[in-house]
Amino acid sequence: MLPAEGFQPTLQELVDVLDRLGIRFHLTGGIVSVVYGEPRMTQDVDVVLDPQRTADVAEEFLRSLETAGFHFEGETAQRAIRHGEMFQLLDIERVIKLDLYVRCLIPGELERSVRAELFPGMTIPVVARADAALSKLIWIDRGSHRSRRDLRRLLDTASVEERNIVLATADSMGLSELLDDVLSESDEIDA
Repeated sequence: MLPAEGFQPTLQELVDVLDRLGIRFHLTGGIVSVVYGEPRMTQDVDVVLDPQRTADVAEEFLRSLETAGFHFEGETAQRAIRHGEMFQLLDIERVIKLDLYVRCLIPGELERSVRAELFPGMTIPVVARADAALSKLIWIDRGSHRSRRDLRRLLDTASVEERNIVLATADSMGLSELLDDVLSESDEIDA
């Protein structure tokens, strides 16, 4: 596991490729916890990509990733782009893994991205707090235990408006009971 700062050079290389090709994206997952006030170590970087634009420039995108020094399984990446799935990039030089999600877990999440200074001098789009909390809730519903503490931390520092968005969306997704359960837990359960 690395502190978030360890990812900066690798992220800059990826951001350069995405910006050059006009692919909208944002960071999500554990590294975004730093932005929302919960510094922690993480194993990888999760990136959501605009599925339509990624598909439109797929060949050039994959060539650009190779040129930038990223390693990936070509057939898996092509399938992920075609079907809106996830594929992994490896920065062998720095021993860093990136998970690229060629789809939005929360409808419209890329439109609600916020720009944040993740590292000194590096401002990039990150998932909005409410969408981050909702994605954690979805991962909890799929069995992730680590996301439980993350969700509580995100909502501890959320605005009233952000909390209300999460509550309303969780209700519309049929996840209100799960959200209530997670919010009633103590962080000591995760220790």
